[in-house]
Amino acid sequence: MNIWFDISNSPHINMFYALISQLEQEGHTIFITSRPLANTLALLDQKGMPHHVVGKHYGKNILGKVLGYPIRVIQLWHYLKDKKIDLAVSQSSFHSPLTAQLLGIPSIYTNDNEHAIGNIPSFFFATKILLPERFSLSGLSKAATIRRKISYYPGVKEGIYLWRMSKSNKLRDSAAKPYPLKLYIRPEPSTAQYYNGKQHFLDDLINELSSCFNVSILPRSKEQAQHYLTNAFNNITVADKPISFEEIANDCDVFIGAGGSMTRELAMIGIPTISVYQGELLEVDKVLIENDLMLHANSISAKEVISLSQQLPFANQENSLMAKGKMAYEVLYNTIINTNKRVTV
Repeated sequence: MNIWFDISNSPHINMFYALISQLEQEGHTIFITSRPLANTLALLDQKGMPHHVVGKHYGKNILGKVLGYPIRVIQLWHYLKDKKIDLAVSQSSFHSPLTAQLLGIPSIYTNDNEHAIGNIPSFFFATKILLPERFSLSGLSKAATIRRKISYYPGVKEGIYLWRMSKSNKLRDSAAKPYPLKLYIRPEPSTAQYYNGKQHFLDDLINELSSCFNVSILPRSKEQAQHYLTNAFNNITVADKPISFEEIANDCDVFIGAGGSMTRELAMIGIPTISVYQGELLEVDKVLIENDLMLHANSISAKEVISLSQQLPFANQENSLMAKGKMAYEVLYNTIINTNKRVTV
């Protein structure tokens, strides 16, 4: 098959990397489209994944997103119309299902964010919809025509690719860690449509923590990086280029994340993780909290972070969500392999 993946945000790279490699080894031809958002392009290049940049990110403003939506769909259609694509696959790419419909091919759409407005058109146009088992359907998503398309995979999205690390990842023994501990911080997703919380709310905490941790900031954009490089911050490191997940995982002692996949990724592999996400928690976040893999606090002091870093255990690498991750990978792979005929929505 000729399979098209629209990788429109940086978390999708880890999710699809091993899957794409397997499909290529089995003789399938892969086409990847991308767009400039966060570290997506640089990480694709870093992974050695050939891709074609299509369109741009239209920012947080709803009007900009609405106006930009058909523009990128048309751009994608124009690029792909002569490629003889058989199947479209995407994670939270709202453009992919409609583009696939225009190309006359089936599409598989996955998402783990029940608050994303873009799910509405994506659910409507997609041929098959894959969701985590705790995804909360609401509104139009409950319509019979949409529910018939939906299948569920066990666990959380991050398990689809992290289950391999249950045996290969070697985290340092917590009793032998050198001090000061290395603390990584991922700020808020300020350009995301679903995020309505405060910007730069971690600033004071970061300055306090810099006196007792080696603090590294993982900015989501150039604007965020510039903010943390100002004289308002001392004794912190601001990543000036994308850092691979493996590098972070093997260097990080404690992680604070203001939302997004990276926070769940570090929690999944046993790094003591604190989520400070300001909005309504996703069901997948609640799953990690319920499994004692992550803590959540809307606000937290430096003293509390220090205390928690001493109490949080490293999770068992054979935790149940890792086991579910392997099953989830197989669900996604089998769905792709078995969706090879034109299907009318």
